[in-house]
Amino acid sequence: MMVPAALLLLGALTAVLAPRLLARAEWPEREPVVALWVWQCVVGAVLLCFALSMVLSAAAAWLAVRGRLFAAAPHGVVDAYALGPTGGPWAVGTALALAGGGLWTGARLTREVLRARARRRTQGAELLVRAPLLPGEDPAGAGARLVVLEGTRPDAWWLPGAAPQLVVTTAALGRLKGSQLDAVLAHEQGHAEARHDWLLHCSRALAGGFPQVPVFAAFEAEMHRLVELAADDVASRRFGRLTIALALVGLNEDRGVFGPYPSPQPHVSERVRRLLSAAPRLSAARRLLLTALATLVPAVPLVVALMPGLSAIT
Repeated sequence: MMVPAALLLLGALTAVLAPRLLARAEWPEREPVVALWVWQCVVGAVLLCFALSMVLSAAAAWLAVRGRLFAAAPHGVVDAYALGPTGGPWAVGTALALAGGGLWTGARLTREVLRARARRRTQGAELLVRAPLLPGEDPAGAGARLVVLEGTRPDAWWLPGAAPQLVVTTAALGRLKGSQLDAVLAHEQGHAEARHDWLLHCSRALAGGFPQVPVFAAFEAEMHRLVELAADDVASRRFGRLTIALALVGLNEDRGVFGPYPSPQPHVSERVRRLLSAAPRLSAARRLLLTALATLVPAVPLVVALMPGLSAIT
């Protein structure tokens, strides 16, 4: 039972220490796409630790599970894991608790996806009421259009789905000058092409299901911040940092986000500051190194889980 316990300990340490280490790093703001990948690998490693511990605990608790798990394993591999004749109540409790956590995670994710789809359907229906199709307009091709709504509040948002739409209010059109509207469109298309909505669904499901786990709470907060920075970079590469910064100011200057008092959207002012400061990107070699190291993180629990069996074979 040492391997399941080691995996639990490894997952717990990763869940506690990884958010602290990433919070101290300065490079994620300069390379949000790499930071998104690092976060996904860290969370994947934590989940993999718990999943492997669940499987091995179940193998220790029930002989039927052990027989199926090690059915094709060479002689001596089962003995290398020291599972014993029965794992006892500790193994049963661990396996059931982790299985329950996995089912709860799946249920939260399913709920999040279904609620997001319901919101999209509601928003789409409201959009058709406020901006109905013109006579002769093809409904199948209407999803690619830019939808303009009458409104006194400057706003622009991307409505995801099978036929995504960029919705802009008339007040926003009055604020956005020159290529700023194109920059906003590029920003929202960056979200759609990178499927940032799925990252947000997963992070919300984990943080909502396990609010006391530090890595999941930090994962949700960082996903909201980093996806916006990544989309800003997509737009700035096409239209320049100043253009997208001015577009952000135009859309948000009436919302108090740039004032001296705390704002409900603190990331907006940080995004504008980042765009105007124009900090240089990391070198290609360092980006590659960070990506490679992050990819190896989920391999650590695999090595821990497979090491006894590999040692027995060799």
